[in-house]
Parts: sequence; structure tokens; C-alpha cells
Amino acid sequence: MKKILIIRFSSFGDIVQCMSVLKPLKEKYPQAKIHWLVREDMQGVLEEHPLMDRLISFPKGGSLLKLWKLSQELQSESYDLIYDAHSNLRSFFMTHFLGFSGFRLIKRSKQRLERFLYFSFHQNLFSNWPFRGIESYLKPLRVLEGDFSSTVMPWHQPYSREDIDELRGRIFLIPSAAWEMKRWPVDYWKELILKLKDQKFVLLGGPGDSFIQEISKVAPDRVIDLSGKLSLKESTQSIQLASLVVSNDTGFIHVADISGIKGISLIGPTAFGYPTNPNVTFMSTELECRPCSKDGRGKCIQSVYKKCLIDLKPELVAQKVRSILN
Repeated sequence: MKKILIIRFSSFGDIVQCMSVLKPLKEKYPQAKIHWLVREDMQGVLEEHPLMDRLISFPKGGSLLKLWKLSQELQSESYDLIYDAHSNLRSFFMTHFLGFSGFRLIKRSKQRLERFLYFSFHQNLFSNWPFRGIESYLKPLRVLEGDFSSTVMPWHQPYSREDIDELRGRIFLIPSAAWEMKRWPVDYWKELILKLKDQKFVLLGGPGDSFIQEISKVAPDRVIDLSGKLSLKESTQSIQLASLVVSNDTGFIHVADISGIKGISLIGPTAFGYPTNPNVTFMSTELECRPCSKDGRGKCIQSVYKKCLIDLKPELVAQKVRSILN
């Protein structure tokens, strides 16, 4: 095996979980060059990874014509193995534009039938449950007969900003999420900070998460608000400094998961954000209706909106934090 291409365009959390395949692939084929095709706005997560030899970016919303032109450029790479870890229309066309022969193709199934039956009729035919994303990315590669088991590995990019000492050892809180229905209530984050009076915190989020500023004001002497101030790359690097990460079901909890950082994942309506490694635990509420969404889109049928998260009271999470840190 001389050259391998991984196709995973997005999203942030899926890219992080898919990164779990890099180490076992390199151990199985130490001389192989590993390339990764990723969406342009997500490439910061993968930049400078020591186990990867080339990062290939594709623009968000890029046309099939651009994809075809890129495939023509990549034909000269003569890949021996292509791992289609995305399994969408773009990855389908990309593998076919590259030709039907000359490489081995392995695809990660999205288990669309199982998803349909589960969310439409509550018939659970998943063999891997709770569904653990890292495991789902490793499993298809076991046909290569290597040790494709889950393992933690140090994050590939060190944090190098001048505020490193100020951040080290704090609890990192991730109050945001791509979809509002996945977010633990703002008042709960405030209460968690107030209940953990002996702890210092860092808040992470994107430039559009203005509500995080409200959380930081509850204890400004103990809270550093970095929401909207770091790039995605810097945010993932900074997670490595945390004593503990408390997060909604987002990509940042998977950064902790794959890096060996202790974490608590607050799982609400979703079904596919469960951590894999023992350093990260999860908290959820047993309701007949959950999980009701694969990613946080949809409507809540409960009389209490987001009851699955509302019932995860701050005191319960504070107790879990204390037990982990002690």
C-alpha cells in the first residue's frame, strides 16, 4: 500500500471522529502516504497533522464541475486505497470520477435504512448501540486486518498562544451547538458555574454565539469567555489544556474523546453523538420519545420544550463534575 485517500468533507464532529483512523492506518501501512479530501472551511481541524501527508480542500457549495476538475488533478496520484467515510453524493461522484479500477474502495455505510426505521417507527436495528461515531469509522477498515480498535491519541497541534498558562487546568464549557434543540439551557450553565465555586472556567463558542457573553457575566472573576475570539483550529488546540470539558453534543466533546481529555457530554434529542473512549462520559434523560433527531433538527413533542435536557438539572451535572475531578 503506497497511497491512501480519505474522503470526509464535513462536519466538524464527524471529521474529528474520523481522525481516529489515521493512527491504525499508519501502523498498518507505515510507508503509505495518506491524503484527506475535506471541505475548505473545515481544513483547520486537520492542518499539520503528523500522520497525514496531504490535505486537499474543496470549496463549500462547490459544483460537480469543480469536483470533476479536482478528480482529474488527483488521478495522477494513483491511489491504492480510497476510504469514502462520507458516503454522500459528492463522495460518490468523486470516487467514480477517479475511475472504476486501480484502487480499492471502502465505504462507511450511513445505515440509512436503520436510521429510517428508528426515527420513523422506533425499531432499533443498530448493532452498535448507543451509536459511537469513532467505532463506526474504524469498523469498515477492519477488512484490512489491522488493529482498527478505538484508542486515544494526543492532539496533533499544540496550543501556542501567549495565554496558555491562564487557560491551563480550567473546566472548559461548550454551551453552543449547531442546532438550538441540542443546547442545554443558558440559565443551567450559569447555575453550574455558581455551584462549582472553587473552579475556574473557559467558555468556547463561535462568533455568532452572543448568548455566551451572558453566561460569562455570572462570575467574571472565574470565567474567561473566548467565544468568537478563536479560530476553529485554535479552539480545538485549547481543549488540550482543560482539566475537564462539559459540552453539548458538539464536535468539541469528540476532540476531548479522541485526545484522552476528561469530559461530560450532555446528550439531549440526538442519537449519534455518544463518546467512545472511557475518558468521556455522557448524561442523558430516559424518555420514551428520545432520541428523536439525528442532529438536533426537528420539533419537540413534549409539553415542556427540550424536556430531555431540562431534566438534566445543574446540580446533577455539578455532582458528576465533582466526582470526576476528585
